[in-house]
Amino acid sequence: MQLAQTRFPRPPHFRDPMPLNTNTFARSSLLMLLVGAAILIGIVLSSLFQARMTQSYFTNVIQLRNARAASSDMLVLLYAAETGQRGYLLTQNRAFLAPYEQSLQELPLRMERLRTALEAETSVSDSIARIEFLINEKLNELRQTVEMAESGDVSGAVALVRADYGQQVMNEARQNLQDLIRSFETRLDAGVEELSASAVSMQWFAIGGGIVIIAVVGGAILIVAQHVRELSRARGVVEELNASLEERVEERTEDLMQANREIQRYAYIVSHDLRAPLVNIMGFTSELDATLAAVKAYVLADGDVLTEDQIREARLAVEEDLPEAIGFIRSSTKKMDGLINAILKISRDGRRELKPESINLSELLENTAASIYHQVDEAGGEIRIAVGGARGMVSDRFSLEQIFGNLFDNAVKYRHADRPLHLAVRAMPAKRNGVRIEVEDNGRGIAPEDHERVFELFRRSGVQDRAGEGIGLAHVRSLVRNLGGEITVTSTLGGGSTFIIRLPSDLSQFVRSSGS
Repeated sequence: MQLAQTRFPRPPHFRDPMPLNTNTFARSSLLMLLVGAAILIGIVLSSLFQARMTQSYFTNVIQLRNARAASSDMLVLLYAAETGQRGYLLTQNRAFLAPYEQSLQELPLRMERLRTALEAETSVSDSIARIEFLINEKLNELRQTVEMAESGDVSGAVALVRADYGQQVMNEARQNLQDLIRSFETRLDAGVEELSASAVSMQWFAIGGGIVIIAVVGGAILIVAQHVRELSRARGVVEELNASLEERVEERTEDLMQANREIQRYAYIVSHDLRAPLVNIMGFTSELDATLAAVKAYVLADGDVLTEDQIREARLAVEEDLPEAIGFIRSSTKKMDGLINAILKISRDGRRELKPESINLSELLENTAASIYHQVDEAGGEIRIAVGGARGMVSDRFSLEQIFGNLFDNAVKYRHADRPLHLAVRAMPAKRNGVRIEVEDNGRGIAPEDHERVFELFRRSGVQDRAGEGIGLAHVRSLVRNLGGEITVTSTLGGGSTFIIRLPSDLSQFVRSSGS
């Protein structure tokens, strides 16, 4: 017999609070960190390379700038020395020799600076050597003319100045220095462009690396945010379960207490109802013993003369007492057989394997109601079925057909004699992913004190003018509870009855959670 569930199954809507894969989260986070680290290392190495290249370009630019400055200074000093020499030759005023003397002192230093700046420039080594030779030749010519003028040979000094050699040396030195300066300027422009390009490259590389890093950080944030959302959802589920735990414990405790009460009632009913036929059998067995004595005396007379009383007692035993006792014994054993079969039927309900499948509730109710439709229609009654939003569910088809078949048969069996039967079936969604189904009739009704009693085995309510053993509603309750549901009744005597059935909308979840 299937009694109240004593397990604590999870509610049908329950999901595991931590469906997310922690290993996946760890791998994703580690991958993001590795990608970010690789990008950072790439940016650092590239920045070092770009910085080294920039430093090389900058050093080269500085060298070129110093070489250009030294070349320009040398050209200026040559002009200054020549100007001072000519001024002195024209005026014999030693004041004009100041730039000349200063140029003579600085030119060797400028030449040394130029050689230092261009130590690595092998391509201009020949030009530097030629310029140095021309400068020395020009300086020799300037010293010679100044010394001649200081010694009084001004005309000889002027004549030497007017000669072509000094002019040629000066022109060639000036041309070489100007060519060198233009070469330096060209290379300086190229170096500046390389510095600018390197700076732009570093800028774009930094921007690109920053964008990639932002993308990696964004991806990591998304992964963490998703993980946090899953944790929050799981925490919410756990909090919800904790909040409803006390209520569910109370519900299961009440189920357990009810199961114990039903076991006690069941034990009493079985012992009482099975004992009655046994008492009858035992009583009539005693009658058979008494009757047997009269028959035995007649049969075993063996020619002895019997009295009229003995003959009358034997005849009465054979004609009346024996048939009566055998009839009562037969009816008692038949009643006992019916009770035992009823108990076995209820017991089989709890042992049968449930087969959850998708069911169209409206179609199932209409097919089940079709079996009684002709009886209701002939009496002028009607059957109305409205399933609303509870049209589909997953349950055991055979159990549902048995449940509603019994309820519909009872509605016909116990209809009110003074009015046509009106049977209404309503289905609607219920809380906790359940379905509520109401089967309402306008039959004879059930007295309030019998609302619970009618679901007990071998118990009936009202006038017993219909055939039955009192197992129909007990069978229905057993089937309903086997499906994880509950059935109750509201009724007034003479005012019809409404049977209320609450079932899970998905039996497969109930079967998994209860370990069925």
